[in-house]
Amino acid sequence: MGFGQILLFACSILYLSTGGRWTVVALVFVLYILYNKDQQQQQQPPQPQQQQQQQQQQQQQQQLKPSVPPLAKPKKESPIYAVDFTFSSKAFTPSTTTTFPIRRVIAPRPKRSPKIFTASKPIVQQQQQQQQQRQPVLTKTTVELKKCQIYIFYTTLTGSSQRIAKSLYEKLQNLENLELEPKLLSLDDDVDDLEEYFLNVPTQNDNNCIYLLVLPSYETDSPIDYFLEHLIDTAQDFRIDKYPLRKLIGFSVLGLGDSESWSHDNKFCYQAKLADKWLGKLGARRLYPLGEICMKYEGEPKAQEWIQNFASLIVNNDNEPFYIDDNNNDDDIDDSDAEESEGSDDADTLVDVEDMGDIIRKSGKTTTIGGGGIETKEMVAKDSPTFKSLTKQGYTIVGSHSGVKICRWTKSALRGRGSCYKFAFYGIKSHLCMETTPSLACSNKCVFCWRHGTNPVAKSNWRWEVDPPEKVMAGALEGHYQKIKQLRGVPGIQMDRFEEAFKVRHCALSLVGEPIFYPYINEFVGMLHEQHISSFLVCNAQHPDSLAKLTKVTQLYVSIDAPTKKDLKKVDRPLNSDFWERLMSCLDILRTIQSHQRTVFRLTLVKGFNMEDIESYADMVERAKPSQIEIKGATFCGSSNGNGNPLTMQNIPFYEECKNFVENLNKELQSRGLDYDIAAEHAHSCCILVADKKFMINGKWHTHIDYPKFFELLESGKEFVDLDYVKETPEWAVWGSQGAGFNPEDTKYDRKAEKLKKKAIRDEQAKKLVEQQQQQQQQETVQAKR
Repeated sequence: MGFGQILLFACSILYLSTGGRWTVVALVFVLYILYNKDQQQQQQPPQPQQQQQQQQQQQQQQQLKPSVPPLAKPKKESPIYAVDFTFSSKAFTPSTTTTFPIRRVIAPRPKRSPKIFTASKPIVQQQQQQQQQRQPVLTKTTVELKKCQIYIFYTTLTGSSQRIAKSLYEKLQNLENLELEPKLLSLDDDVDDLEEYFLNVPTQNDNNCIYLLVLPSYETDSPIDYFLEHLIDTAQDFRIDKYPLRKLIGFSVLGLGDSESWSHDNKFCYQAKLADKWLGKLGARRLYPLGEICMKYEGEPKAQEWIQNFASLIVNNDNEPFYIDDNNNDDDIDDSDAEESEGSDDADTLVDVEDMGDIIRKSGKTTTIGGGGIETKEMVAKDSPTFKSLTKQGYTIVGSHSGVKICRWTKSALRGRGSCYKFAFYGIKSHLCMETTPSLACSNKCVFCWRHGTNPVAKSNWRWEVDPPEKVMAGALEGHYQKIKQLRGVPGIQMDRFEEAFKVRHCALSLVGEPIFYPYINEFVGMLHEQHISSFLVCNAQHPDSLAKLTKVTQLYVSIDAPTKKDLKKVDRPLNSDFWERLMSCLDILRTIQSHQRTVFRLTLVKGFNMEDIESYADMVERAKPSQIEIKGATFCGSSNGNGNPLTMQNIPFYEECKNFVENLNKELQSRGLDYDIAAEHAHSCCILVADKKFMINGKWHTHIDYPKFFELLESGKEFVDLDYVKETPEWAVWGSQGAGFNPEDTKYDRKAEKLKKKAIRDEQAKKLVEQQQQQQQQETVQAKR
């Protein structure tokens, strides 16, 4: 028992005997002494004798334990040293038994470098063996080619490939014992969905199919680029079967080109070569070698020779089996020897992984023709047939992908003969309006389109060169003003309106194509607003991502060309297979993200196509909740036979038919509790406006736009909605008015009445002339008798 414990015991007895009067101080004093003593013992290093006693006790305990092999390697005991950090007078002095840790020399860390994998000889030999296995292996087939359904596909801009394709069709059609008549299809007009033929093989009546393709090659953008893009996307889509065209009995490609102009760039028939390559990648088998015809020197005789040889292949297949290439790969075999020689020095060069991005950017390489990619081109090059066709139709091509054109209503307004429906509905004078588009490409091939299928098409990826918005803006204004200048000699032009026309106040981003497809559409719209030019943007509801990112416009249109998926495919002939889902997404965007915009549904009515299902139209209105709905009858633009469209004058609705459609739609909307009503009309344009009743203010319609107010709100930076910049609709434009939307300040020009009037004048003049001649003859007769 230590001294401290004895003292504590004594204090306890004293506390009990005296009642605790003096022991409190004694108890505190004892605890203080005990605390200091313990601290001194902890600071002193252990004595060597105590260490030896502890080691002996541990050895005895280990001897008493049973001899069991250790499960794990025993840990080496590390000595513990007590260090006095209080700088006390007692310093630590090591003894002879004190041990210290052994000092080890740590080797310097080597410099790290990225690991480089190089091919060794066994790997090279293995690659060579794989290439030998990939060589074409011929297998037999007992299919009679005469029993197969032959499809002949072609695409043309100048008519040469169409002529060759028709010659091939006539040759095969006249073959003896050919069970099924060949089918001649244009990739531009007759094939609305490429997936029907180049993803899913037609299986009508369980007939085997053969594809023949007659393809020219153009350096400028053409429909072939879209066709090749489809083949490449299909081959690289991991969601699709690797060989979707395996069901084909075979295919063959006949390429047309100009060997003199493009021989130095390896572009002679290069698009036909790409089609041949990617069809092979998709699992199709070649029946006959690729034909390469120079139309400048060899011409049609060489093409007829290829056609005759292929026809002989079909004829001579009756008695012997036909051998086909069962290798679903293609010519895509790498030049390994060249790569090995070039890559032998790669081990001497170390490249940091972080530097690889800079190296890739500095290389600046794009996909080349030889690699199977599509070259970046101008959308509408000046030497292309597309450029010539569009300019012939009255378009001014701006840059490489934009266009501007004078509307016929602009000419009418300059002559004081009235403006279009935009003036009746929204207060826009036609002679102050510029109709343009920053993208001539479209994702649809509508049956009622004005462009006759001459402009480029694309699904959702911009594959052309891009002009900056500044260039598009300047070119559009210049082209528009140049067109206005050309009208100065037209009879009836009013001088005051002619001078006003050189200050554009409104821009209709519609014309043709898909303006929202332009990558810099927001910047372009911003430039219009900077010059206080209002913007009416029309989209086909096929680009929901671009629609969601769209900034503020004066009015946002969405074309609703059919109420059901089946009818929409028949009317719009969309390129995207998910066209209906894209449309539904755009409707949701109008109701949510773009609800702050002044939104308009545009319905183009085509008899026999989209005028039946009123309830489905009401469903779409209920889903998107647009501000207004424009219903317009389609305009006939001449014969559509050359465009593959079935539209005739029988499909163009009369104004009374449009009125009946609008009244039925309005009743359906009101029966569902939707607050819409008929607001305005413009009979001359065959167009009627249905608007949300929120535009009915104090019993009067306010569908016109207060354009100065719009720019004031836009420049303030504050958020605003469609009701913040409205203006009262004039009486002459309201639904049911006597003028039916025609401005009384203008002179109504009835072309038919004017023709009848002029005809009556001519008839009267002719009658007078005949009478004069008769009188003259009578006078001559009287004189002769005398």
